[in-house]
Amino acid sequence: MAVVSPKTVVVVPTYNERDNLPVLAGLLADLPVPNLHLLVVDDDSPDGTGEIADKLAAETPDTIGVLHRGAKDGLGRAYLAGMARALDEGADIVVQMDADLSHPASAIPAMIDALTTENAAVVIGSRYVAGGSIAADWPWFRRALSAWANIYVNAILRLRLKDATAGFKAWRAETLRALDLNSVHSNGYSFQVEMNHRAVRRGFTILEVPIRFEERGQGASKMSLGVQLESALTPWRLRFGRERG
Repeated sequence: MAVVSPKTVVVVPTYNERDNLPVLAGLLADLPVPNLHLLVVDDDSPDGTGEIADKLAAETPDTIGVLHRGAKDGLGRAYLAGMARALDEGADIVVQMDADLSHPASAIPAMIDALTTENAAVVIGSRYVAGGSIAADWPWFRRALSAWANIYVNAILRLRLKDATAGFKAWRAETLRALDLNSVHSNGYSFQVEMNHRAVRRGFTILEVPIRFEERGQGASKMSLGVQLESALTPWRLRFGRERG
């Protein structure tokens, strides 16, 4: 009897990523990962990213899907919608990654291997474990903000993660189901922290594998003042609030 490879769905939220998305889709298609699928979650991008995604899906409907949302509603909401769709469609593994090419698609096989062989619940593509790195052209203030954010989050929540704010992860489907996605509150980049916090509270094993984090490709960062404020407040809410998850 033939062994069926686990269904892996890469969930990629997009907003104004029309130049980066086709490149990313090509990189994913070239990976030596059987049964790999791409789910694009587009928040009604005014630059036509949604139309690009539809074209890609029409060309390879068996491996690419598109979830259109009516408005820009935050990174966390986009990921949650994409994860829910992936689980509904039978995903065994859900990978979350940005569309801006900062996360190396080439690291996905190693992340999946760690997830399936090391009894991990989630694997983080980490900039800060041994062997991880950040591209030299990443601005110094972004480096400083990232380093400080990790110190800040770990000091408050005691996650004991080198890269607690990372957005490049591979999840077991059963882990996501256990985290009660419908009750996740965070929306911006703090979504990553809340998901880690829920996993740690439930005693799940989190592994970190090294990646090289690149400066984004085309387009602009979505880091707004409101997102930064939410990121600063969320660890305190998670520590002292009464969370369902």
